[in-house]
Amino acid sequence: MAKKEPPEPITCPMCEKGKLVPGKMKQYLFGIYLGEFDAEACDYCKEIFNDEETTQKIEDIAKAKGLWGLGATTKVTKTGNSLAVRIPKKIADYLKIKDGREVYLHPEEDKLIVEAKD
Repeated sequence: MAKKEPPEPITCPMCEKGKLVPGKMKQYLFGIYLGEFDAEACDYCKEIFNDEETTQKIEDIAKAKGLWGLGATTKVTKTGNSLAVRIPKKIADYLKIKDGREVYLHPEEDKLIVEAKD
């Protein structure tokens, strides 16, 4: 009986340079840990791919943690000599930011981080 050859690795559909490697991958949404799940990751660009069932599990956990749908787009406006960014209500509620509450702002690479202070 001939020995069965392992399947040819799949080329990454994102970068088209790497190969997909199966393993356990840690999943995060907005910096919050959601768990470790079976997935395939590109050995070149590191893009992670989940099957439909795993994607649904991740989405359910994100919804249970109140993270699902928190991403938002807003505009920068001028206020006096400063610029202002409006924080959408659902994000303010999640972070428990109220009118008058102090927050800490700092850049991180090309991002603006807004941290709710205790």
